Amino acid sequence: MRADVQNLFMSIHMLYHAHHHDLTIRDMQPVLEAHGYKVGEREVKQQLERLTELNFLTAHGDEYSLTGTGIGEFKEIQVMLQKLCGEVLAPLEETEGANTGA
Repeated sequence: MRADVQNLFMSIHMLYHAHHHDLTIRDMQPVLEAHGYKVGEREVKQQLERLTELNFLTAHGDEYSLTGTGIGEFKEIQVMLQKLCGEVLAPLEETEGANTGA
């Protein structure tokens, strides 16, 4: 997966996990790796800082917590993901005919 796409997915996962508890770099790295991301501490820190710059998370010490803006963004992401999954996860045979005109 390309780095820019991975970063978007990681951000979504981070917002999801921030709904349940505050995030730390140390705790988030193994969680992301368990999801299949190939990340180091530096990448995790960069994503947490980027989400903080966007006002989706707020930093306090080494922990990051979800903001009201982050909650709103995550809710919008959920709606879009539901639509996207319905389309993208459909069996390939169904979508191939639509693309070829068959």
